[in-house]
Amino acid sequence: MTRTQFRHIAGHLLTPLLMCLGMAFAYLGAFHQPEPNNLALAVVGDTPQTMVLAQTMKDKGGAGLDMVTVPDRDAAVTALRNRELVGAYVPGADPELLVATASSDTSAMAAEVAFRSVSDHQGVPLVVTDVTTKAGGDPTGQGIFFLLVALSVGAYGSVAVIGAAGALLRMRVRATIGVVTALIVSLIGVVVAGPVFGVIDSDLASVFGIAWVYTSGIILIGLGLHTFLKRWTTLALITLFVMLNFTTSGGVYGPELQNGFFGALHSFWNGADFVEGLRSLLYFDGGAGFGSRLLGLFAWLAVGVVLVVVAGRYEARHAPQPVAPAAVEEEIGESVAV
Repeated sequence: MTRTQFRHIAGHLLTPLLMCLGMAFAYLGAFHQPEPNNLALAVVGDTPQTMVLAQTMKDKGGAGLDMVTVPDRDAAVTALRNRELVGAYVPGADPELLVATASSDTSAMAAEVAFRSVSDHQGVPLVVTDVTTKAGGDPTGQGIFFLLVALSVGAYGSVAVIGAAGALLRMRVRATIGVVTALIVSLIGVVVAGPVFGVIDSDLASVFGIAWVYTSGIILIGLGLHTFLKRWTTLALITLFVMLNFTTSGGVYGPELQNGFFGALHSFWNGADFVEGLRSLLYFDGGAGFGSRLLGLFAWLAVGVVLVVVAGRYEARHAPQPVAPAAVEEEIGESVAV
């Protein structure tokens, strides 16, 4: 093997090696040690004993727990359905823990662990009540996350095909193909998640529309970046829409069980907008921040549109200019004369 061949192979191997490194840091960094981080919990009641219990738990939990009190059970249920709380403890002879597992099953489990120690200390069983109802085909509430995975892979995988097979097409044509591809990817994902497996049992048209906005954003961003990044586009897309996307979406662990970095990305990343937006639509009657998550998805789509426009203009400026026939004949004549 010559030195040139070695450098060529090593250069191409750099991409999968960087993917490996990025995946290791992203997934292990996000999931290896879930711990409460401002886990929003409440104790129901306004008695001195209630205040003492809430303060004691806050002192023990430190920054990991965000403890408050709410006046009654109805107020606790309302806060859970507005996704303002993860769990609410109702003290008494038969203590009860209120949770909303549709918001995050793992966060609800963390709330149960926190309050079970209180009921165990009292020597009484803890009754756990879920104030939400999930689809029959999605008992853990994580099916939306796996739909996110399918849509994301279909979207960023399409970018490489359109970029390569449509390299000679104008950017507006590639973008149109990309949006149509996003429609097909979204249709496949929603049909499989809905009628096939029952992960989604309502609002299929709305879910399809949201999926189309999400996948269109990824494809347009990818097509725009491909103009400038070329063979590094796949690495960039996997970084944006796998490494940082899946880990911050809230599909496995919510931000209240992750460190500050991943929790901060959860507030505006497109995967989190998709997952939390669908949860709010399907399980919280379109409230609980649904509007802001939908706006976030359109913002990512707008970024894709801007990138496509910029890339299209760049390609137009740097495209090879056709040579005028007269200039060609003159050049041939000079060559013959020489």
